[in-house]
Amino acid sequence: MIIVGLGTAWILDGLEVQIVAANGFAETLDMSTEQITRAATVYLVGQVVGSLVFGALTDRIGRKKLFILTLAVYLVGSGIAGLSNSVWFLYIWRFVAGAGIGGEYSAINATIDELIPSKYRGRVDLIVNGTYWGGVMIGAIATIFLLDPAIFPIDWGWRIGFFIGPVLGLILIMIRRHIPESPRWMLTHGQGDRAESVVEGIEKDVQDKGHEIPAVDESKALTIKPEEKLPFRQLAHVFLKLYPQRTVLGITLMVTQSFLYNAIFFTYAIVLETFYGVSHSSAGKYMIPFALGSLLGPILLGRLFDTIGRRKMIFATYGISAVILAVSAVLFSINVLGPVTHTIFWCVAFFFASAGASAAYLTVSEIFPIEVRGQAISYFFSIAQIAGALAPAIYGVLIGTGEARGPLVWGYLMGSAIMMAGGLVAWFLGIDAENKGLEDVADPLTKETPTVPER
Repeated sequence: MIIVGLGTAWILDGLEVQIVAANGFAETLDMSTEQITRAATVYLVGQVVGSLVFGALTDRIGRKKLFILTLAVYLVGSGIAGLSNSVWFLYIWRFVAGAGIGGEYSAINATIDELIPSKYRGRVDLIVNGTYWGGVMIGAIATIFLLDPAIFPIDWGWRIGFFIGPVLGLILIMIRRHIPESPRWMLTHGQGDRAESVVEGIEKDVQDKGHEIPAVDESKALTIKPEEKLPFRQLAHVFLKLYPQRTVLGITLMVTQSFLYNAIFFTYAIVLETFYGVSHSSAGKYMIPFALGSLLGPILLGRLFDTIGRRKMIFATYGISAVILAVSAVLFSINVLGPVTHTIFWCVAFFFASAGASAAYLTVSEIFPIEVRGQAISYFFSIAQIAGALAPAIYGVLIGTGEARGPLVWGYLMGSAIMMAGGLVAWFLGIDAENKGLEDVADPLTKETPTVPER
């Protein structure tokens, strides 16, 4: 229920983003390349604002209330955006939809980490975040038909794409109503009885299916002093004084993956159309294998993040993707790639990059104390999205009219270098959090006499 109810939100996000990336609305709204990429930037800016606002609320009023509220905001923004008849109207409601999704990142990742057993936490988090690419794949298939003028009028195909998400989202809201609040959050907010009730219900369900639950070692017991709200100065103390290396790690991983992904993904269709002459409707065909590779990466590699370990796997996935992207950039510069071969390079690169990107969210959500978990995700996500918001605009300028490949080649090499830098930071500053309880990775701030690890 947790995986379906929470993970499928990323499917909706990927679905809508792919509809936008295919830029089917460009002709209807008479938009230039810069305006198309600016629509992506507006969406990403909305994610920043939503993440900051809703991230603080998820730590204050609870995970469950927020992952229902944020989904509702996203659905409203997405649905109304489908009614756009002007560029500015599209921008406004893309911003609202982005705000909802920005809040989703904090609430969902915090909930997953606090409800999933440590042995499986890494792979489940990666798979849930990776389902975004399932939505992209569905969106890519949909655009083949929706953007084909022989099937749907040019002015209506892309609008239908925007309406699909809200319809499916209503079902998700019903599922989410049955997902429990995080017992960890309830305990740190003076709701110990409710937390105990939730845990007892989970344990009874497991025992009724014939499984035994081993006793917990008494040494794991913690004494917690509930606290409703932490002042900002205490948050700054956590990030800058208690865990400065973890802060550098989290920001680096989030920024590097966000910049590369937004740079490539939001200009994917434009590159195919500009340099390879691929049509609007056909561009979706090339996105399907790209999305499939990005979806399979977290699914097939996720288990390794729990066995080989976070630090080694993040370094490997970031590094391998960087090398492959650099090779493809060189081949693109000498004009030996076609749309199929270029897509193959991207598929392989993002098979690894997608797993690493999902692990960035996992890392940020598990290496800080529970009292600031939602805000840690929101702050680092926001910083990353600021970099990500710049990426489509920058690469849109580099693409230009397509007369010269040189500027875009340098852009691709820059993206490769940025990913390699992220992998190196993970290798030297990464935290070996695999198979550890969250309280073993970072003590609650409200624990009596908390201990602080070296990093």
